[in-house]
Amino acid sequence: MGITLNLVLAAFGGGLFGSAIGALPAFIFTGFLVLAGEALALAGGTADFTGVIAFGTLFGPHIAFAGGAAATAYAASKGKIEGGANILKPLMGVRENWDILLVGGVFGVLGLVVNQFLASIGTPSDTIAITVVVSALVHRVAFGETGIFGKYDPEVSDSRWSITPDIAWLPWQMNLSQLIPIGLGTGLVAGFIAIETGTVFIMFGITAASLIVLQIMGEGPVTHHIAFPAAAAAMATNSVIWGGIFGVLGAILGEFYARLFYSWGDTHIDPPAATIATLITAAMLFLGFSF
Repeated sequence: MGITLNLVLAAFGGGLFGSAIGALPAFIFTGFLVLAGEALALAGGTADFTGVIAFGTLFGPHIAFAGGAAATAYAASKGKIEGGANILKPLMGVRENWDILLVGGVFGVLGLVVNQFLASIGTPSDTIAITVVVSALVHRVAFGETGIFGKYDPEVSDSRWSITPDIAWLPWQMNLSQLIPIGLGTGLVAGFIAIETGTVFIMFGITAASLIVLQIMGEGPVTHHIAFPAAAAAMATNSVIWGGIFGVLGAILGEFYARLFYSWGDTHIDPPAATIATLITAAMLFLGFSF
């Protein structure tokens, strides 16, 4: 599908709406809508609910989540909120918010354009995940002050790779003793469900929706970057073992990208999106996975 005026306007609206409710809440909606769409598909429905709604101009992560993350960075740069990486915050709650919401809309359009371009050239990866990363890099350059990789502070840690819980992406999910079990368990069950149902999106939907725990409680597992690549690897090989392998890789890579982009930065460059882009590329190139 080419880019039309209707799509551009819808993407602007989706990015603006994602900013209003907040980047993470928008992505949680993505998870629930993926589950609804996959349930309809398994029941024999003909409408592409997952593609049009969950991954489309309303709640597509490249539009709603990316728009919300960019608007958050912009709002912080203008002193309207604290924390340019606080993707849990609904920006409609900022009293003077019209410009914040417009930034979200503009980045929604950017997400549409980048994703359409990547798809049109046959990029062997998850183009939505790549687009989320590209959008985040753009908004950090535009609205951040720390640069792409952040500013390492030797007074905080002996190394930029040896971080403290105070600056960690997920303090409860940062060490190998925490990452390997959640990666293995999530990867194995995601792989099994993908093989049994014939779709890689069910566990993605479940794990994205489960972020409501983080949104409400302030802590909880972040596993969609584990479940989705694991499901893809298992589907491609018909092996739950490969699901477990990719699950562990997803957990470790997520923390790697967090320390590379997130921990020392002042805006949100999404570790899960970078992980999904990396591992889906690997699954497509080396395991024969295809959407």
